[in-house]
Amino acid sequence: MVFKKLLGSLGVGGPTVDTALEGGPVQPGGTLHGQVHLVGGKADFDIEQITLELVARVEAEHEDGEAEGTVSFERFTVGGGFRLAEGERRTIPFAVTVPWETPVTELHGQPLGVVLGLRTELSVAGGKDKGDLDPLTVRPLPAQEAVLEAFGQLGFGFKSADLEYGHIGGTGQQLPFYQEVELAPAPQYAHAMREVEVTFLANPGGMEVVLEADKGGLFSSGHDAVNRFTVSHQDVEQRDWSAEVDGWVRQLAAGHAVHGSHAAHDYGHGHGHGEHHQGDSHHRSGPGMGTMVAVGAAGLAVGVVGGMVAAEVVDEVGDFFEGDDEGEEG
Repeated sequence: MVFKKLLGSLGVGGPTVDTALEGGPVQPGGTLHGQVHLVGGKADFDIEQITLELVARVEAEHEDGEAEGTVSFERFTVGGGFRLAEGERRTIPFAVTVPWETPVTELHGQPLGVVLGLRTELSVAGGKDKGDLDPLTVRPLPAQEAVLEAFGQLGFGFKSADLEYGHIGGTGQQLPFYQEVELAPAPQYAHAMREVEVTFLANPGGMEVVLEADKGGLFSSGHDAVNRFTVSHQDVEQRDWSAEVDGWVRQLAAGHAVHGSHAAHDYGHGHGHGEHHQGDSHHRSGPGMGTMVAVGAAGLAVGVVGGMVAAEVVDEVGDFFEGDDEGEEG
């Protein structure tokens, strides 16, 4: 999807910018390819810099409740230092590496409700504008997909996914937010927990998997249990992920985590996970997208309840981009 935007700071007659992404969904830590298409305005303009910015819709907790906002989490300079003549057409190809912790927006081709965007900013002599904003689709790494499929094969059901502002204590987290994938418990664990939240923190050597169980009646005071595990990107296909993930969940159900208290984040009073064998009291967000998992040979597959998933995801994406571009001409 491409949105053409007039360079608002220069008014009518300014250059326009289109950014077209290539090659389909990108993976965390992968290379994003595309082209920035410029069309000159009714005069010559000196293009000082062309910048790409990765942005995300992120939730943050405050004493007054939750709030949503747009957070920039990476910037790349892909061009600049030239004059764009009146009416001139110019294309700037780019190849940029996205962060390893970039959230996953789809699973098996189905949207999870997480909204990311690629913003193109054009800086010219005497003006600057956000210009173009395009949706960004990210598919999981093999190890991430293997873990989620293992949960599906064990009988866990997908509830929702979101981005939370803040830092998970005891981890190597780099971005100012983290992704939570919320799962309904498998029948064999329904007595011990109300839901499980999965967070992936990938890096070049592997990834940390943070699991948090919202504990049910088996656990005292309804506190959460949190465990952290480290896996490699290597030998993904050779591992018995169902057995491995089942072992992780058994540790949570056994109550091996230590109870803790709310963790304070940079943005108000947030909530977060603790490190391995350390727990936090953790606020729970609701099921959100109203989605479920179709459990079968394919593992964790996003399904639909009441035919609402596709429409709601499209509405969220549309609201994000329309709201961000409000006031600009298109």
